[in-house]
Amino acid sequence: MTLQSIDARTGLPFGDTLSSSSAADIDIAVQAAHAAFADWQASEGSSRATLLDALAQALESDREALLALADQETGLGLPRLNGELDRTAFQLRRFGVIARNGVPFAFTDDPAVSGGPPAGHPAMLRVRMPLGPVAMFSASNFPFAFSVLGGDTASALAAGCSVVVKAHPGHPQTSRRVHGLVQQILQALGLPSGLVGMVQGAGHEVGVGLIQHPLIAAGAFTGSTRGGAALQAAARQRRRPIPFYGELGSINPVVATPAALQAGGEALAQALAGSITLGCGQFCTNPGLLVFQRSEASSAFVQLLLQALKAQQPHAMLTQGMRHALDAGTRAQLAAGASALLHEPVDSLNPRPFLAEVDAATFVANEQLHEEVFGPASLIVWTESVAQTVQVLQAVGGSLTVTLWGADQDTPETRALVRGAMAMCGRVLFAGVPTGVAVTAAQQHGGPWPSSTEPMSTSVGDAALDRFLRPVALQDTPAWLVQRQGRPC
Repeated sequence: MTLQSIDARTGLPFGDTLSSSSAADIDIAVQAAHAAFADWQASEGSSRATLLDALAQALESDREALLALADQETGLGLPRLNGELDRTAFQLRRFGVIARNGVPFAFTDDPAVSGGPPAGHPAMLRVRMPLGPVAMFSASNFPFAFSVLGGDTASALAAGCSVVVKAHPGHPQTSRRVHGLVQQILQALGLPSGLVGMVQGAGHEVGVGLIQHPLIAAGAFTGSTRGGAALQAAARQRRRPIPFYGELGSINPVVATPAALQAGGEALAQALAGSITLGCGQFCTNPGLLVFQRSEASSAFVQLLLQALKAQQPHAMLTQGMRHALDAGTRAQLAAGASALLHEPVDSLNPRPFLAEVDAATFVANEQLHEEVFGPASLIVWTESVAQTVQVLQAVGGSLTVTLWGADQDTPETRALVRGAMAMCGRVLFAGVPTGVAVTAAQQHGGPWPSSTEPMSTSVGDAALDRFLRPVALQDTPAWLVQRQGRPC
């Protein structure tokens, strides 16, 4: 099988065709990653930081060519892609600082206590050990920040793991160019080329073959719930199952009180419309569900939102397959009982914003309405009370985010909304819109199923490092190993 880059704006192929990785190619890449891991796991934090800093610099030095290529393959536009490249370089350097500061080597020293159990115990040292080669699956919608040198790769390298990237078929040439930069840096630093390997392919065989290779120790994925669930199942079906950290689909409810909608007015409607259509709605934090309590203020706000959405001009989607999925998803919502408020004629390239509405009882009863529709689309759910709003959140099950507008006062109803939101998501916003995920120490980008496979972990922020480190207790540890201060040997 072959891969072909497609111009996102015209739908026409461009560039050379690329060969999909064979089973032998996957084995070579994983074997090389396994060989590189032996020394990398014992590397100093300064060595890891040197590599991550150099990779960030390489991206920035090749900015012009990378942006032009990524723009042609994705249609995301140079301003958006330029900011994304900046974020990618920032992530690499941030995890470099984390490694240099010794965070991967944090340990717990529990000295011996004389006497018998349960109070008495031998000397214990709890350290963390890198898992091994990580299979990293690139995302379609972030050709830099969630791709070859994205946050998963950066955090895995900082943790002391090697990486084999499964490039996304939506931007194969961009991935290939970035991986070429990686190889140049590895060679310049005298590091093995297998430390960051790459395989590619449009079929599921490559992904399944990679995650099931016996030397792969963990998987990291950003993409659809269906794709992530299939890879998670493959990871569990191995002779020795491995951790699989998947960031999956999410509908990111925005819950607003009538008073908040009235106070926000047109400015809030414009902000929400911009969030729904940002990047043609191709964000994992796109607000796909709007939960409003019936009132005159809420109805007036929806009219403002409709006007704001009509003025939006989304660009082409990343791939034709994603566009077909958007159209199928909106049709499915209408077939499941939703009524269209904004559903303009289908354009073969650039989709128009979509907005529909449904009552809470119908939403709760119909699981089809709980599915993510990836693109510039959102569904309003009308509720009659705060209690019914909480029922809607419970029906969703899991989400990366919930946005609560109007929760400024400490009341029993506000507490119920906050409890309901925290129970089913990884990040609760009390102002602004959910699109945009800060790379910071307190970030949590992951939530209950179906938004992620491991709700205790995050794919963004400093704690992303923890996914690739396994705790080990050392009892009556010899002096030479204690002196390593948590660094693997």
